[in-house]
Amino acid sequence: MKKLSLLCLSVLLGACQSMAPSASAHLDGEVFYLQRSALPPTAVLSVSLRDVSLADAPAVLLAEQKGPVKGQVPLPFHLSYDPAQVKPGHRYSISARIELDGQLLFISSRHQGVQLNGQDPQPLRIRVDSVR
Repeated sequence: MKKLSLLCLSVLLGACQSMAPSASAHLDGEVFYLQRSALPPTAVLSVSLRDVSLADAPAVLLAEQKGPVKGQVPLPFHLSYDPAQVKPGHRYSISARIELDGQLLFISSRHQGVQLNGQDPQPLRIRVDSVR
């Protein structure tokens, strides 16, 4: 009888764990540029979080937000990522770009490193520069 009770309790606890929502973390911020020009309403903002640890391999994408710009700069963003993908000793970076009809208008040209340990200042500010 004791074994049956213990087995039932184990099954119940296992079911509770599988129903628990997966933990996620997020980074909030804004993208801005210094030029005094308005963005067309059809421009698209892309912000991505990548693991840039390996110099001889492509950066691993952890999170991305892509969509039409809403208003003018500063443009807000919200990136949700899985903290289980964050590895000790790795380096992480956020980048941003603004495109119009597939043509690049602005891109972040400076390394924007993040720690992903809960101590990153939020909101993050990402400067993009004109490519023209």
